[in-house]
Amino acid sequence: MCCVLAALLGTLVHAAVTSQTVEQAREKALGRLAEVTDAYKSGEPLPPYASVDPAELPGSLRALAVSGERGTVVNTYNGRPTMWAAGPADGRALAVRVDYTLSARTITGLDRAILGSSVLAIGATLLVGAFAVTRVTRRLHLTAQVARRISAGDLDARINDPRTRNPARPPDEVATVSVALNTMASSLQNKLLSEQRFTADVAHELRTPLTGLTAAAELLPEGRPTELVRDRVRAMRSLTEDLLEISRLDAGSETVDLDLHELGRLAERVVRASGTETEVRVVRDTVVETDRRRLERVLGNLIANAHRHGRTPVVVTVEGLTVTVTDRGPGYPAYLLEHGPARFRTEGGSKGHGLGLTIAVGQAAVIGARLRLSNAPGGGASASLTLPSNPVRTPRSPLA
Repeated sequence: MCCVLAALLGTLVHAAVTSQTVEQAREKALGRLAEVTDAYKSGEPLPPYASVDPAELPGSLRALAVSGERGTVVNTYNGRPTMWAAGPADGRALAVRVDYTLSARTITGLDRAILGSSVLAIGATLLVGAFAVTRVTRRLHLTAQVARRISAGDLDARINDPRTRNPARPPDEVATVSVALNTMASSLQNKLLSEQRFTADVAHELRTPLTGLTAAAELLPEGRPTELVRDRVRAMRSLTEDLLEISRLDAGSETVDLDLHELGRLAERVVRASGTETEVRVVRDTVVETDRRRLERVLGNLIANAHRHGRTPVVVTVEGLTVTVTDRGPGYPAYLLEHGPARFRTEGGSKGHGLGLTIAVGQAAVIGARLRLSNAPGGGASASLTLPSNPVRTPRSPLA
C-alpha cells in the first residue's frame, strides 16, 4: 500500500508540474509567434529565433501550420530541448522556437526528487512495519511454541507476554490469545492433577481392604464358591495394582534401572511367564541396554491383550531393536488407532478395563521406546515396540 500510494502521489505531482511547465512554455512560444506574425505581415525582418519553413520544424507541426492552424510541440533544436510554435504565413509555416532546457531540467529534477522521497518514504515505512510486524510475529511464534509444549505434556508451560504481566498496558489481540491459552493450560493442569490424585487415592484406599479380603478368602473352605471369591479378589487386586502403576506413570516419578539384556531371550522369558500359546520368532537378535522389568511389563501386556481381544495364533517377532506382537483377531478399534489407548474404555462386550495398553504405552515412554499400534493388512492387530538405539551392541556370545 505504501508503494502504491507513493507511486500514485508521485504520478499526480509529476503530471501537475509538467502540465504547468509546458503550459507556461507554450504561452511564451505562442506570444512570440504572434509578435513574429505581426512583424512578418508588416514586412519587418524576423528575429533570430523565427523563420519561415525551417528545416528543423517537426513535420506534424508544419502540416498543421500549412493547413491554417497554429500549434506547439516540444522537440529539439541543435540537440537542445525546444518548444516550437508555428502558424500559417502565405501557405507556408512561420515558426518560432523557445529554449526549453530550463523547463526540462525542472521536470527532471522534480522526477528525481519524487523518486528519492518515495524511496525514502517506502524504506522508512518498511523498516517501521517490519519492526512492528516482527514484534507481533515473535509473540505469535512464542504462543505457538508454548502451545506445542502443552500438547506434548508440559502443563507448566506458560506464555510470559509483557502485556499480560503489566495491567497498565492495554492488551492487544496477541495478549488476549496468550491470556486465554494460559487460562486453558491452568484449567487443564488442575483437572489432570485432580484426576491423578483421585486415581492414586482410590488405589491406595483399596489396598487395605483387598489385603483383608485376600487373607479371608484363603480361610474359606474349598469349593466352587470359594474359587469364585478368590478369582474376583485376584481381579480386584490386579486392577488396584494397575491403577497404582498408572498413577505413578502420570506423576512422572518413575526411574529406570538400565542393564544389558539379550532381546530374544527376554521375549522368550516373557512368553513362558504368560503361560499362553505364543510363538516367538527371532529374525535378528540384539543386545539392548534397558530396564528389564519395564520391558517385560510392556511385552506381557501386549501378549495378554492379544490373547484376550484377538485370536490365535499370537506371534512375537524380534527383529533388531523392534519387537512385534501380532494376532489374527478383529484388530484394534478405530478410536484406539486414532486417539491411542484410553483407560476404562473398551469395545462393547469386551472384557477388561482398557488399562493394559495404557500401561504399555506409559512404560514404553519411560524406557524411551516407541509403541505403534496398527491393524495388519491381512487382518488382525499388530503392536510394534521399537527400543532406543543408543547404546546398542550386537551380541557375540550369550550373556553371563
